[in-house]
Amino acid sequence: MISPTPQLALLPIRTATAHDLDAIDALERACFPPAEAAGRTSISSRLAVFPDHFWLLEARRNTDSGDHHMRGNRTDTAGRTDTDLLVSFVNGMVTDQPHLLDDMYDHAEMHDPHGAWQMIFGVDTHPDYRRHGYAGRVLRHAIDTACAEHRRGVVLTCKDRLVHFYASFGFRDEGMSASTHGGVPWHEMRLTF
Repeated sequence: MISPTPQLALLPIRTATAHDLDAIDALERACFPPAEAAGRTSISSRLAVFPDHFWLLEARRNTDSGDHHMRGNRTDTAGRTDTDLLVSFVNGMVTDQPHLLDDMYDHAEMHDPHGAWQMIFGVDTHPDYRRHGYAGRVLRHAIDTACAEHRRGVVLTCKDRLVHFYASFGFRDEGMSASTHGGVPWHEMRLTF
């Protein structure tokens, strides 16, 4: 396991609420080109339908590291402070459809809480905090949750350069996806329990 950077103290992974829209939207835009990023409206409708299928990893900035302007933090009703940072998140719907379809990205109503397959729409990690194991930590949590919920498995699509990363979690490359999301080629990856 890779330890967090000295400036951050990781908080427990949690599921999302509607109050997380701004942070999720900002991180999505920071992680993907405009043609591939989920729009704010899409994220909002996903949060309304399946907030418990958004897994968020936040960190509390270390206020003892010389960041004196961060002292005196405000705390919200969930115990988060205004210095908490959304570092990484994973999201996706559940469905009986065995393949990730482009329509799923913008049609949250396709979510079936009793479905067999956990789809993963995105694995987002803030560009400043990549290569510290954060994405893997949240992805492992999503996989473990899907297994505990007795799904058949997890399906995602990825670019060529990430096939090896997802294979390290047990996903198998099923070849090129029918997806044309963002106008780029995608591999469909599947982890069957």
